[in-house]
Amino acid sequence: MEFEKAPDFTLPDKDGKNVSLKDFKGKWVILYFYPKDNTSGCTREAVEFSEKLKDFKDLNAEIIGVSKDSEKSHQKFYEKHNLKITLLSDVDHKIHELYGAWGKKKLYGKEYMGTIRSTFLIDSDGFIRKEWKKVKVKGHVEEVLNTLKREIDKT
Repeated sequence: MEFEKAPDFTLPDKDGKNVSLKDFKGKWVILYFYPKDNTSGCTREAVEFSEKLKDFKDLNAEIIGVSKDSEKSHQKFYEKHNLKITLLSDVDHKIHELYGAWGKKKLYGKEYMGTIRSTFLIDSDGFIRKEWKKVKVKGHVEEVLNTLKREIDKT
């Protein structure tokens, strides 16, 4: 099976430090795009990924959450919910677009452009092994963890 190379990127984290995908060479990466800090679904997803971080790290995997919120917003979100994952700020949504996580959405009959909740499982060589689009938060973190285990077993 042929896998697509994950587009590289460099974005600032909550502390303004630049983080690049290539920094994680040799590790698995769970890269997920979410709409907004401190909203119910996004908070639940970030908290669940944080709670399971040790399980992911035991499998040599890192978790990176990306939204178009500012670094300052990420800092508050991180502290308020005691998060442990890496949060990156993509204010101009360029990386969202690279990964197809930006597009038309509908709310109350109005169309607008926004974040499409998406998750990408990237292997230790930088290839996308699995992607989830239009993610439903409930049960998602567990599904990602189980998929990671299966993918590692294949290698």
